[in-house]
Amino acid sequence: MKKYHRALSIAGSDSGGGAGIQADLKTFSALGCYGMTVITALTAQNTVGVTGIQAVPPEFIALQMEAVLTDIGADAVKIGMLHSVEVIATVAEELQKHDCKTLVLDPVMVTRNGDKLLQDDAVQSLQERLFPLATVITPNLAEASLLLGRTISERSQMADACRDLARNGCSRVFLKGGGLGGSSSTDLFYDAENGELLELESPRIDTPNNHGTGCTISSAITAKLAGGAELPSAVTAAKAYIDGALQGGADVKTGAGHGPVHHFYNWWPA
Repeated sequence: MKKYHRALSIAGSDSGGGAGIQADLKTFSALGCYGMTVITALTAQNTVGVTGIQAVPPEFIALQMEAVLTDIGADAVKIGMLHSVEVIATVAEELQKHDCKTLVLDPVMVTRNGDKLLQDDAVQSLQERLFPLATVITPNLAEASLLLGRTISERSQMADACRDLARNGCSRVFLKGGGLGGSSSTDLFYDAENGELLELESPRIDTPNNHGTGCTISSAITAKLAGGAELPSAVTAAKAYIDGALQGGADVKTGAGHGPVHHFYNWWPA
């Protein structure tokens, strides 16, 4: 019998469909994976902002993980919105219990609009409990700034930020630089174990439809790892995928704010 490449997302639900669990499932499907979910929180959210968050109890998060991992299993796991110390501890314990090895940790802390998604006391717990388990962490510039306690707002600061982040428990960092201005969009991948620093640059796509880009590129890395790619190849392919998804949905009107990318641009036109 054949098997699917299996990718699991542990994250929050975006009622607007552009980010979180919904973006992850779309990405997994577009890149040839069987997607599964563990929902950590429900958000009332659209293209304009977040108006409410309803936390899922830690014990029910554990039940979801137990159900999926004891039956179907996962070739790679993407971890997104974990809003509290208790949730972080639960997820860490279950990942270790089920011996999950390939983990992409997206330290979701704030939305593009500045809405907080992580409690203040949970930042340290995230670094202590989950960074050491992760294969790669994928912060954006705002998240890197919070983790390092200094502002990362220039292209020239990104390499040092990657090196400093790699000292926080996970030796591989994919730093998302899409928040910088300019005519190009640059992300960096750094592997402290061999000193590799990979710069991934592409022309900036002029579009308001960039909701969920961070979730999407992190889940694209997860999908590629689930399919057996090595990490440098996975981040390179994920960068190409998000560029295509941004371009594919650039001129589509969805809502009054930041619309989503087009996850299935390779399958059907917008």
